[in-house]
Parts: sequence; structure tokens; C-alpha cells
Amino acid sequence: MEHYTNFILKHKNILIVLFVAAAVICAILSTLVGVDYKFADYLPDDAPSTRALDIMEEEYDQAVPNVRVMIKDVSISQAMDYKEKIEKIDGVQEVNWLDDAANIYAPLEIEDQDTIDDYYKDGNALYQVTMDEDDGERVVHEIRKVIGDENYMTGDGVIDALTPKTTAAEIQKIIFFVIPLVFAILLLTTNSWFEPVLFMATIGIAILLNRGTNLMFGTISFVTNAAGSVLQLAVSMDYGIFLLHRFAENRQSGEDAEQAMKDAVRQSVGSIMSSGLTTVTGFAALIFMRFKIGPDMGWVMVKAILFSLLAVLCLLPMLTMVCYPLIDRTEHKPLVPKFRLLSKVVLDWRVPMLILFLIVTIPSYLGQQKNSFLYGGTKVYQTNATQLGRDMNVIEDEYGVSSQVVLMVPKGDMEKEIQMNRQLKQIDGVTSVVSYINSVGESIPKEFVPEEQVSQLYSEHYSRYVLTVDAEEGVDGWNDLVEDIKRTGSKYYGDDALVAGNLASALDLKTTITQDMTKVNVLSIGFVFLILLLNFKSILLPVILTLVIEASIWINLTVPYFADSELFYIGYLIISSVQLGATIDYGILFTDRYREYRQNMGKKMAALRTIQSCTISIATSASILAIAGTVLGIVSTNGVLSQLGMLIGRGAVISFLLVIFILPGLLLMFDGAIEKLTWNANFYHRERGGNLHELQENI
Repeated sequence: MEHYTNFILKHKNILIVLFVAAAVICAILSTLVGVDYKFADYLPDDAPSTRALDIMEEEYDQAVPNVRVMIKDVSISQAMDYKEKIEKIDGVQEVNWLDDAANIYAPLEIEDQDTIDDYYKDGNALYQVTMDEDDGERVVHEIRKVIGDENYMTGDGVIDALTPKTTAAEIQKIIFFVIPLVFAILLLTTNSWFEPVLFMATIGIAILLNRGTNLMFGTISFVTNAAGSVLQLAVSMDYGIFLLHRFAENRQSGEDAEQAMKDAVRQSVGSIMSSGLTTVTGFAALIFMRFKIGPDMGWVMVKAILFSLLAVLCLLPMLTMVCYPLIDRTEHKPLVPKFRLLSKVVLDWRVPMLILFLIVTIPSYLGQQKNSFLYGGTKVYQTNATQLGRDMNVIEDEYGVSSQVVLMVPKGDMEKEIQMNRQLKQIDGVTSVVSYINSVGESIPKEFVPEEQVSQLYSEHYSRYVLTVDAEEGVDGWNDLVEDIKRTGSKYYGDDALVAGNLASALDLKTTITQDMTKVNVLSIGFVFLILLLNFKSILLPVILTLVIEASIWINLTVPYFADSELFYIGYLIISSVQLGATIDYGILFTDRYREYRQNMGKKMAALRTIQSCTISIATSASILAIAGTVLGIVSTNGVLSQLGMLIGRGAVISFLLVIFILPGLLLMFDGAIEKLTWNANFYHRERGGNLHELQENI
């Protein structure tokens, strides 16, 4: 390391210019990175619903209805006027309403009341609109102009059209809140008013480098785009904190600035690299998921942490050596305590806290396995904080939940189609079936039907059935309903029957993601355990650290269970790797210091000194991660991002508490076993000083 630090410090001016230039270029490139917001795009290519969607796009020019529009307080004639206006909008392919299902010119009392209630109820008209999503934002705005702000619209077309703009604005707002708050934390926890500038500049450049190089992927997921930079800032900041705290300690011991930095790099590189690599492996485990958001986020965040490590171990030492006179001039007295009382409390109460730890951990492990999950994107924006969420809730309150499921079967056997059509209509939960049989009739040859009408139901190879069901993801029995539709198609056509739509995609997501869960957990824990094994050269220490952080994850994930709230499975899956990779750093830093002190003093004194010297660094890192996650959770109206943010924020706090209050007790309890199971431990054996209180007073 000495040759490395000599080189970078000797050429610091040139290297700093290169870093800044690269950051500027990457800031420009980042604007060219595409973002994908559709859940179905992240299904494996071999998933049944993915294959069905691909075939449907090849066979049919027109999609299934993707927008629900509700006009309140209108007569039949006024509702028809609105329908005609919406149909005239460029990009609207079709508008289905009551006149397509019943004779609106006859008394409605003689028509089927259930059919009428699907489209017109209590003076409110509900339209099923099919729009072209290629120019979705413009089409949605045109529909809004026609219906006005006092009426309502929802559906996948609306969500896909408005999400990019909404999310981009929210990301800016999140950054606007997070940066000042992180800066304030750094001001409180450092001993110079200028040090926070160095931290923010270093990680800021690392973030720009990562965002710009995302162009190599072409397109990234909305989860990665929104949470990636916030996560990188939050999980990388402690690397710089570790380094500059060592630098300050070396200078206080009398070393000149350059030697202090060389020693700081040498002393902290082990902890920084171990922390970075455990974080990298936590994210790397996501790469092995079949659900494509996992590999997307995994690759981007692995790259992000590597850039952060490069920036901290290369750029930060150079910036510090250029700016250390300014650090000296802006030095101030410590604004946080030395945690002497805390260290005494932790050691005095370690046994009760370990008992409490066991009492909480066991039910948490069981509880987090019993959460209720959402797998698709149906309820991502079901919040009254946005017009989209309010519209969705109003329409569902008035007309209930509704989804479209598409069943495609090989055409050519009219008798089979007739029989299957009848059976589909009998499925409990299916409210309507749009098919050639129902729309044209069983006895009319397709040669006598207008081509435009036939083409939407009959393609070159397939006959399409568009089923409306009174269910959505999260409603009891939604998956059973989709399975019933699949079984009906398979009964007549075997594997040639194809099912598509949001519910079909959600069912495939459920199958795919749950299969990924065990794989990701095993890989992330295995990778982290291996790195800890190599870093500590100990069999027992990796077990203790992994247990502490895994327990914090279980406690974090059991909160929704006891709160009786649903979790987006994506957030559940990601946080299991993210929290492990991000907060294991706290345990690594704490254990490294404990081992260092333990070579020169008894175990109780070593634990006291470790708590006092590490708490500020761990608290700073945990506070930044907690604030970044909480702000993401509060500001984002995207349910997945909001939930992920709250899980990250709460997880950071829980991990901090367990590392500070539980880990010392475990290290003391297993001190003898740790020494025996650690290569070259060199623990000190003659206890100095008297009892614990005397030791405390002498520190």
C-alpha cells in the first residue's frame, strides 16, 4: 500500500483533474440512459405470460383495453357524446361502453342489470379504452382535456404514461432533501466544518461515474434508477468516514499530514475493502435472480460500490492532502459525546439485552415468513397522494375491481371455440367475455363480418378471448381465478392455449420471485460469510456477525406482518440482500477494532474502548442510510420504491442497535472460543485495572 499511496499523492493534481473530467462526461451520458417502468418486462423470457404477450404483439395490431375512464353525473346521451370525443383522440384505438353490450335505445329495465351495472351505474359512466402506449403521455393528457379534472381515469396505460415524469420529479425531490440532511449529519459527527465537503464531493463523483456508465446497459429498471444513487450515497459514505477518522487519529498522535494519510490508507484499507466487498456480494447475489430487476439492480450496484471504493481509496486521500490546511482552519470541538456512559450501560446490561435479543429474534424469524405479498404492479400507485391514486380508488369504490385477462387459442375449430366460450362465461369471477363467438355469433361466417372487427378477434393463427374479471392482485382468490382460466384453455387446447394480462404476469412473477428467494438468500449469506472468513481468518466471528445482521433483517421484515400490511415482494427480496450487504459493515468495523484492542488489553476493556471509538462512525453511517431510506419512503408515490425506502431506513436503525447493544455481549461471551477459532489471534490475557467501573473511569 505504501507504493500505491506514494504514487497517488505524488500525482494528485493530475489524477484529481481526471476524476472531475470523467464525472462531467458521465453526468452528460447519464441523461441518455433509458428507464423501464413495466413489471412484465422483467419476467424471464421463458415465462408463459411473456411468451403470450410476444405472440399477441405479433398477431394483433390492437392491444386489450388498458384505460378505465369514469364520467360522473351524466345521462345516456351525454355519455355517448363523451365516448365519441374520446374515440376521436389520435392514439385511442377503441372505446367500449354500454352501447357495445346492450341496446341503449330500448328501456334499460328490460336489459340484463348486471351488464348495465358494468358500464353505467348511479348516473356514472365507465368506459373501457384501448390506447396506443407508444405516445401514451400525450394520449393521456388529451383524454384528461376531454373529461376534465373532476372525472377519473386509471389503468396500465395511464400508469405507464405518467410514471416516468412523476418518478423523475420525485428523484429530484429526494436528492434535494437527502443531500442537506446528510451534510448536516456529517457536520455534527466530524471535527471540521470542511470535512463534509470532502465526503460529499468524493461520493458525488462516484455516483456520477456510476450513473453515466449505466449507458452500457442501455436501459435500467425504475427501481434501480430511483434507488440506486440514494443507496450508493448511503452505503458508501462510511468508507470515507473510516479513512478520515484514521487520518485524524494519526495526526493527533503527532504524525505529519502526508505520513498520517499513508498510515490511514494502510490501516483502514482492510476494513474498507472488507466492507465494500461484503456490500458488493450482497448486491451480486441479486444477479442470479431470474426476475430481471434483480440482475439489473445487482450489476448497477456492484459497479456503484466499486466506483465508491475507487473514489474513497484514491480520490479522497488526494483531495484531503490538497485541502488539509482548510480542514485545520475549520476544525471545531467535537459536537457528539465520547459515549462513555453508553459503553458502561451496554456492558452492565449485556446479559438482559442478550436475553431480549433471543426473545425478539425467534418470533421475528417466524413472522417474516408469514407476510402477505403483492407480486405485480397493480397497486403500485394506489395512494391518495396523487391524482392517479385518487382516481383509481374512486373508480374501484364505484365499480369494484376489474382486470382483463387474454386467452389465445389456435383458430380453426369452431366447435371447440364455442364450447370453451360457454365454459369461460361460467367461471366464477368472469364478468364478460369478448370473443368472435360473442361479438359476431356462432353461425355467421367470418367472411361476412367487417375485416376491422374480425382482425381484433381472429389473427392469422389465433382466436382471442378478452375476459373481464372482478378481481385484481391482492384480492382473495385472484390467482385461483387465473388458474381456472388457464385450466379451461388447456382442457381444449393443451399447451397451445396462451394466457396474458396483468394477472397472468403477476402469477408468473409470484412463481419466479419466490423461486429466486432461497437462491438469493443462500448466495448473499454465503458470499458474505466467505469474505468474513477470509478477512478475520476465524470460523466463529463470521457466524456471530452474520447472525446479528440476519436477525436485524428478520426484525425489520416482521414489522409488516404484525402491522397486518401487504409487502411488495420485490422490496422484500431486495432488502434481504441490501440490508445484509450494507449494514454488515458496522459489524466488521466494530469487530476489527475489538480484535485490535484485544491484543493489548482484557476483553472488557477492549469492548469498552471499541464502543467508544466506533459508535460515532457506525452511528454516522447508519443515520445516513436511515435518512436516505426514509426520505425515499416518504417522498416516493411509487409503492415499491416507498416500501423499499422505509425498509432500508428501518433496517439501518435496527442493525445499528444490534451491533452496538448486542454484538459486544456476544464478543465477550464467546471471547475464549473466538481466540481458539481465530488464526493468529494474539489476544492479551492479563486483565489490567480493577472492576468494570474503575476501567470505565480510566478511559
